Amino acid sequence: MRAEVVGAVRALSDPEHQKRVWIEHEYPSAGYFEDFTMNVNILDDAAVLDRPHETIGYTLASADEAEAMGRLAERIDAVLSSAGDNAADQRIITDPLWETVVDAARAALQLLTLHG
Repeated sequence: MRAEVVGAVRALSDPEHQKRVWIEHEYPSAGYFEDFTMNVNILDDAAVLDRPHETIGYTLASADEAEAMGRLAERIDAVLSSAGDNAADQRIITDPLWETVVDAARAALQLLTLHG
């Protein structure tokens, strides 16, 4: 599950990837699919957005990681409030608040990759 979380956070941290894969649908292989919703669902399924501290020792390795995921959750909630819960990926990644999601994801990714 941790690998899935790291992959989702990595996707949220990379605007070039988002544009190429989520918007232009340039997938790395046949049968591949990925978008914003899929990545958020992975994080939701792992409970690292709504209950990050409860996942320490399972999916997350430290309180620092949990706090970073909590900040990412706040930023995702803010952009969804701004863009709309059912907004298309293009609308989400062009929202003025999107950069805060990318920044929070980068910070979380840095911590997540310190611990493998």
